[in-house]
Amino acid sequence: MNDTPDVQAVRDGREVPGERPDSGVFDAHAKSDVSDAVAVTDVHPVDEILPPGRMLVASFQHVASMYAGAVSVPIVIAVASKMSAGDTAVLMAGSLLMAGLATLLQTLGIGNFIGSRLPFVNGVSFAGVGVMLTILATEGGVQAGMPVVFGAILVSSLFGFLVSTYFSRLVKFFPPVVTGSVITLIGVSLFPVAYGWIVDPTAHSHRNDPKNIALTAVTVLVMLLLQKFTAGFLKQIAMLIALVFGTLLAIPMGLADFSALKEADAFGLPSLLHWGAPSFSLAPILSMCVVMLVILTESTADMIALGKIVDRPVDEKTIARGLRADALGSAVSPFFNGFHNSAFAQNIGLVVISGVRSRFVVALSGAILVLIGLSPAAGALIAVVPMPVLAAVSLFLFGSIALSGIQMLLRADLQRGDNTLIAVVTIGVGLIPAVNGSFYASFPDWAQIVLGSGISTGCILAVSLNLLFNHLGRKASSATAPEPALPH
Repeated sequence: MNDTPDVQAVRDGREVPGERPDSGVFDAHAKSDVSDAVAVTDVHPVDEILPPGRMLVASFQHVASMYAGAVSVPIVIAVASKMSAGDTAVLMAGSLLMAGLATLLQTLGIGNFIGSRLPFVNGVSFAGVGVMLTILATEGGVQAGMPVVFGAILVSSLFGFLVSTYFSRLVKFFPPVVTGSVITLIGVSLFPVAYGWIVDPTAHSHRNDPKNIALTAVTVLVMLLLQKFTAGFLKQIAMLIALVFGTLLAIPMGLADFSALKEADAFGLPSLLHWGAPSFSLAPILSMCVVMLVILTESTADMIALGKIVDRPVDEKTIARGLRADALGSAVSPFFNGFHNSAFAQNIGLVVISGVRSRFVVALSGAILVLIGLSPAAGALIAVVPMPVLAAVSLFLFGSIALSGIQMLLRADLQRGDNTLIAVVTIGVGLIPAVNGSFYASFPDWAQIVLGSGISTGCILAVSLNLLFNHLGRKASSATAPEPALPH
């Protein structure tokens, strides 16, 4: 640790500028400054508490970057099952509320048992969408199907909580070639999501509205200019500035819709068990347990990625605490009409771009999400941001994740043919669902649950291939051994 001259003087017992020659004691203000300097240098950036203004702005950036993803799953479920507008609003509010509570669990934790205490934003997982739609169709509709869905989520989440400790021990099978491949896959596979947000959702053709493309392009340009010509705090909040600019530009273009604000209430309590008490059925529960294993796999990869990015590599205990937070948040979700929760990869990209690594910033974003879940008006205000604008900033977020993975791959021994093969197969096969969403449509439902998530497929492949080439039949070399985690 490199100390400031004043701090070093204090440690060496030498006179510093704040000392009074006549008394041999420190001026109170000077002593406070030195003490603060010592404290700051001893605090890891992950545990840093920023000034209130900076913390609030940085927190809003996290909320803005994940909002579309957080409400996408309830919207997909609602549209596919033909829910009413009221039921759709209940799902969205519950998803946002539980995303906030799960984020608080992850960042602040409970004792030494729950929460990774990393700058982790949690939100609704896409992994269970196919299973939930199948359950709703099998049960004959929303009213009969939603209790079965929530019952399966509840049981599978408790199952995930129980196996978290054992699942976390797989961390030794995540060396740089595995984590680098999976992180690269996470970033690249998210690009189609951003491209899909550019498309006009009201259009009846597959052509993009030129205005949407123009809005996305201008927002990207603003983001580039801010990154080039600003510094310090302005550079850290460049994404938020670009979001605001893009939204204001969308108003004269007719792409910003403020109508929802007129009808939204300022405050609304969550509707507990809106569709009645959870119902339990064996087949849906087993399917959701598979989904839970997929979520644990994705969260493990995301935690390892984030740990590398913030310079606090995770160990088995950290992963176990993080997985328990995912599972506990998911277990509570059904009571508030929410779904499974897991880490949001786009917010990892925001940590890279902004350079803000404080978990308390993310904790505040979790509190904001809770308030949005309790305030339909706040949710409607954030929903004003047009999807093409969100797409523009997401390109930076997803690209940052991919580049982090590439940097990690460079630390692996890719000159060895086996490691190159692991990376190529992981990324190539993992991208199939992103490139062709119906590729596995003819497979059984249970297979689609796993294969439909390219990130999970890639993660399973990377770990399996690493076991095959670097562990079975011979002793793993230091090139493939996982990097040691920092002591916590």
